[in-house]
Amino acid sequence: MDWIKTFENWLIQYIDAGRVFWVEIFCLVLAALALGFLVNKIFLKLEKKAGRTKTVWDDALVDACRKPAVWLVWIVGVNFAASIAARQTGSEWYDYIAQANKLAVLFILSLFLVNFIKRAERNLVHPEYMQEPLDETTVSAMGKLLRASVIITAVLIGMQLMGYSVSGVLAFGGIGGIAVGFAAKDLLANFFGGLMIYLDRPFSVGDWVRSPDKEIEGTVEDIGWRLTRIRTFDKRPLYIPNSVFNTISVENPSRMLNRRIFETVGVRYDDVEVLPEILEDVKAMIKSHEDIDQDLIIMVNFNKFAASSLDFFVYAYTKTTDWAEYHRVKQDVLFKISKAIIGHGAEIAFPTSTIHLADQLPESTAKDVRLESAGEGA
Repeated sequence: MDWIKTFENWLIQYIDAGRVFWVEIFCLVLAALALGFLVNKIFLKLEKKAGRTKTVWDDALVDACRKPAVWLVWIVGVNFAASIAARQTGSEWYDYIAQANKLAVLFILSLFLVNFIKRAERNLVHPEYMQEPLDETTVSAMGKLLRASVIITAVLIGMQLMGYSVSGVLAFGGIGGIAVGFAAKDLLANFFGGLMIYLDRPFSVGDWVRSPDKEIEGTVEDIGWRLTRIRTFDKRPLYIPNSVFNTISVENPSRMLNRRIFETVGVRYDDVEVLPEILEDVKAMIKSHEDIDQDLIIMVNFNKFAASSLDFFVYAYTKTTDWAEYHRVKQDVLFKISKAIIGHGAEIAFPTSTIHLADQLPESTAKDVRLESAGEGA
């Protein structure tokens, strides 16, 4: 290059011609390191400024650019120094350095795109950057597809730069795809199972799911192309192949609209006369409860004559679906039912047994008892 020739001519005025290229290499490497350090400082300042805004793309762009920009400066500087050394020594490696520079630029560009997609993916689901964060499952799927596209495209371009025929590679892939399909049918089943999860959306990241067919219950943490990771309630990770979800039923309690209170309460048989009043008071309490959904069915009815109690049931729905809040509401309802029962002088029944003895023994039994007593006296 012209600027390199000009720099060499200037150095020859002060340094022996035999040592010029060594000084030239040292200066290029030093300049590359210094420029990389300067670029890093500039991007760090830009990151701080971008961090003061709450927009999605500026943070992602600056964060994704910093490392690739520094690496680009260093790689290009070192390659220039290597090209000078190869040219001066007449090495055959000189012809490959230009190609290596192209591959390095391709690698840096691919790294930038992958980092940009990852950072944008994180920002799009973060409430700090989005007033209404996007669905994490959809964003994750799109991010994986875009990153895979970037990597595959970069590999194909790199092979083309290295002299390989991309059309031949694609043709071989079409023929070999049949053999790979048979050899990796389980892997493909998991891949398409993951694709169906992304399309049908039976659950998303963060949902609480359970399966009545398998011992699966917990919170979905990640949906990959092969595995879905679920965190069980005892905090253990559970890794499930995606193909399993094609053959089992999955419940998604996270998407329920209400939670149901369905409880049976028993009172003593001695309290049968006040039971209608108790039922009226309990029903009035349920209908006036602020945490009970009044638009859904509410039932408080005498149910059956049980072995030790007169049973009635309470059937209603809470407004909340939160597990902890639901139990608070249910506890409050049960305590108020207890107060309604006690307020009428009744009691909640518990299992009891009553023995009834006849007032007089039958005549034959009494005669037998007297004969046994007389025999013992003799």
